[in-house]
Amino acid sequence: MSEFPSTKYERGKIFAKTGLQVGKDYATHYLKSLAGSNTSKSDLHKKTAELVFGEFTKLRGTALKIAQSFSVDQGFLPEEFSEVMTQAQYKVPPINRALVRSIIRRELGAYPEQIFREFDTAALAAASIGQVHKAVLKSGEPVAVKIQYPGVRDTISSDLALARTLFKQIVSDSAQMDEYMEEVKSTLLQETDYLSEGRSIDRFHTRFHSDSVITPRWLPELSTERVLTMTFIEGVHLQEFLASSPLQKQINHFGQLLWDFFHDQVRDRKEIHADTHPGNFLFTPDGKLGVIDFGCVKTFPDVFFIDYLQLLPTHLHRDEAAIKELYFRLNVLKDNPETNKKENRMYEFCKNYGFTFAMPYMQDRFDFGDEEYKKLIRAYTKNAPFTNELRGNKHFIYTTRVHLGLYHFLMKLGAEVSTVRSKKIVEEVLESFR
Repeated sequence: MSEFPSTKYERGKIFAKTGLQVGKDYATHYLKSLAGSNTSKSDLHKKTAELVFGEFTKLRGTALKIAQSFSVDQGFLPEEFSEVMTQAQYKVPPINRALVRSIIRRELGAYPEQIFREFDTAALAAASIGQVHKAVLKSGEPVAVKIQYPGVRDTISSDLALARTLFKQIVSDSAQMDEYMEEVKSTLLQETDYLSEGRSIDRFHTRFHSDSVITPRWLPELSTERVLTMTFIEGVHLQEFLASSPLQKQINHFGQLLWDFFHDQVRDRKEIHADTHPGNFLFTPDGKLGVIDFGCVKTFPDVFFIDYLQLLPTHLHRDEAAIKELYFRLNVLKDNPETNKKENRMYEFCKNYGFTFAMPYMQDRFDFGDEEYKKLIRAYTKNAPFTNELRGNKHFIYTTRVHLGLYHFLMKLGAEVSTVRSKKIVEEVLESFR
């Protein structure tokens, strides 16, 4: 596939076509409901999500990243959107080989066969803003080369403006929409600068590369803002690992490494790897956790980070006064739940969801493979009272992607983990802020 609509006009046509169809579908559903039709709104949401994904796949780039950011089990888009939009992580058609060669030549000054001993022109993986190719340096060292789709960075502002118009038909209008969009924009500008990602690779390698975690090394001499070269990590993704029928001991081992990696970042209080989905992690043959993508890393303001961490002990201790105070500070509540029925529903939902989210920390070991727990988490996501409404501090976009992404990863893995060390880490970090 070689077509990539890079002009504002070309991309605007696709957004407009999608928006018109979405509006028509929802209006038709509303008229049918007035006439007593039993048409399922769930089916409508799924149909709409598939339409949006299909059209945004043509756009690739920031359009898919925007859809992703607003649909990873956040609660303010219907569940059906989450299920469909997560495909943007791994089901995007790659650009063709001729275009790959021309991008390498433009960015690195020569064709891939002149730079590398070997270069596989078939993409190893293709996602929303770029695709990865395996290569071998002339020294014999295997590397991964990430190539950004043409014009991606140039379309961020226009895509955001067009996406805002589209999402207004799905999400109830809110004063927070602009704030959320600005947060997504700043992150996208960072993700589409591969030199910035290269520096992040270096920092994470210094902080976390160990006997249990392996991260790549950045090769700046073979990198630009649009081409990123790093050392290659051999391993398998979650789906391939599970297909090998691993023993529960192996499952628990990798689950523990993932759980500990997350909490070590909390303890470090610096940057957080903010994209916890299976495509960004590998299980290596020698039992290490490979972390391979550092495009989306976040540093959260202390005032938000403290409040976010405080959610855990307040829910563990069922301190309702402290919970309410945190919810107001984090913009989860907008009015007094004791006098406002809508806010009371919101409070009761979030409080009980918070208790459910805190459950792994209530004991020394927790089984994320427990089917009842999986059903509980999914039920809360599906039945959120604020579906189609923006709620919460803008930083929740990425803390949710990290933390809930971790839970979903561990549930898919079916791992049982020890939480003793992680509980101490949270306590120590909170104590350090006092």
